[in-house]
Amino acid sequence: MKVLLLNPSFKTQYGKFSRDQRSPAITKSGTLYYPVWLAYATGVLQRAGFETKLIDACAYLYDEKQTLDIVKSFDPELIVVNTSTPSIYSDVKFVTEIKKLLPKSFVVLVGTHPSALPEKTLELSESIDAIARREYDYTIKELANAISKGDDISQINGLTFRDKKNGEVISTPDRVLIENLDELPFAAEVYKEHLDIKKYFFAAAEYPMIMIFTGRGCPNKCFFCVYPQVFHGRDRYRLRSANNVVAEFEYIINNFPQVKAIGIEDDTFTADLNRTKEICQLLISKGINKKIHWWVNARVTLDLATMKLMKEAGCNLLIAGFESGSQSVLDGMNKGINLQQSINYVNNAKKADLRIHGCFMVGNPNETKETMQATLELALKLNTDTAQFFPLMAYPGTEAYEWARTNDLLKTEDFSKWVTEDGLHNCVVDSANFTSEQLVEFCNLARKKYYLRPKYILMKFAQSLRNGDERKRIFKSARRFVKFLIKRG
Repeated sequence: MKVLLLNPSFKTQYGKFSRDQRSPAITKSGTLYYPVWLAYATGVLQRAGFETKLIDACAYLYDEKQTLDIVKSFDPELIVVNTSTPSIYSDVKFVTEIKKLLPKSFVVLVGTHPSALPEKTLELSESIDAIARREYDYTIKELANAISKGDDISQINGLTFRDKKNGEVISTPDRVLIENLDELPFAAEVYKEHLDIKKYFFAAAEYPMIMIFTGRGCPNKCFFCVYPQVFHGRDRYRLRSANNVVAEFEYIINNFPQVKAIGIEDDTFTADLNRTKEICQLLISKGINKKIHWWVNARVTLDLATMKLMKEAGCNLLIAGFESGSQSVLDGMNKGINLQQSINYVNNAKKADLRIHGCFMVGNPNETKETMQATLELALKLNTDTAQFFPLMAYPGTEAYEWARTNDLLKTEDFSKWVTEDGLHNCVVDSANFTSEQLVEFCNLARKKYYLRPKYILMKFAQSLRNGDERKRIFKSARRFVKFLIKRG
């Protein structure tokens, strides 16, 4: 049986829509995430003996017609469509077109949005046959088995579907989250067969790069973060073994000699310090640290000794959520950190010779004019290698979304408004003291003040002179970013 896994076309006339990042959009920097969850499901299906095809229409800038032509040519019996909040209406419309071409195909939607709102998503169109909620690797495999054998799908956990006899919407029990992550295929194996890695880019890292996950879930309680709340769980951090992680590093080095960096996209890679150290020691003992760089999301509680070990093991970039320069705002979003930890983190990273990409937000509970200014001042003081400034973007299934709805701060329930007409990030949440437009304008101003400083420009120029790979990264991201920085912020 043929199974198509599809990241459908969305606003490709404006650029590459990054559906799998934590805040989906066409980014100002040109960043485009891999369709990593589709990739894992693809690998699981291939191991089970199904003929699969993974298509990322956004990466290749296919329009709707081109994408439909590919779907029709492959003629699959099961089609797995990746979705996001901003693209959900477009994705459902696209599914309707698929059904016109292939009326006998079974179409299932996946992603954070339908996981958070499965019944409401199913109501959008009768062309949707099912929703596979949360982690769907094995849900899709069991669904493919059932369809190929003509079996009843009501015994498959993690599904929401419409009963064909009476139209009743049925949600089976949630699927138990995967414990043994080592049994999953490497995402990199799927990339090699199905994707062109040169299509993907992360503005803060060397190019070309590959993104992988070494664990799922997050033990922290940030009220805005969508994947832990909707997809992988916040109770704990489920881990691949150190040997399994390092084996994928070796696979990437052997099969992608052009790759300069590996991005470990776990929500908080350093949540388990013992495993972090074990991975680092293995990378060093095998000499992998001499062959490739890597980056991680790392909480600001990370200590200097571990940073130094990570640097020795080949890590050269940390991504940190500083979020705010106000302790009351940090507390209001359940961030679980304090300002001194953020300052210590940056000082220690500089001692360890690690670059930092800093993340800052405005529009959270307790936000005022003074707290927003404090956030900008903190960003300028920390002076990280790169920084991003975003207004709060609340996604269904998160505490942030419920907070906005409960307090009448959500301006619309039209999910297409979560991005602008040309696909850029948008804000639809007012705060107690600001409109969403004012929050966006502040972020535009903060971005300009940060990146147009003479001190910062000179730092980037010096980096580009010292390192050819760094020069390549800076120029690639700057070509797009500067246009937005000057014209729109």
